[in-house]
Amino acid sequence: MCQLFAHQPQRDYESQTRSLRIGGHCTSIRLELSFWDTLEEIAAKQGMSLPKFLTTLYHEVLDHHGEVKNFASLLRCSCLIYRSKSTAAMPEFPSSAAAILDAAE
Repeated sequence: MCQLFAHQPQRDYESQTRSLRIGGHCTSIRLELSFWDTLEEIAAKQGMSLPKFLTTLYHEVLDHHGEVKNFASLLRCSCLIYRSKSTAAMPEFPSSAAAILDAAE
């Protein structure tokens, strides 16, 4: 089982900081590239640019909770929720999944 996780491409967990403006304030968010990729996919499915999607999400959380405590963590968890819902119908990984991941690199 650890081979499934150990053989993932290093690019996926390389982190990147991006700057954006939310509510007139400049901020920067540091996430792993796999999370940025997922957020870009979500934004595209919503018909928005990534900055527009992040701003919309931030304001929705602000309206719902009155504050946004840790936006980067919220984004990571949002990606996990999105991925779990989009892969819910997929069967379990076969024992040869590590070979599949190796071939993808």
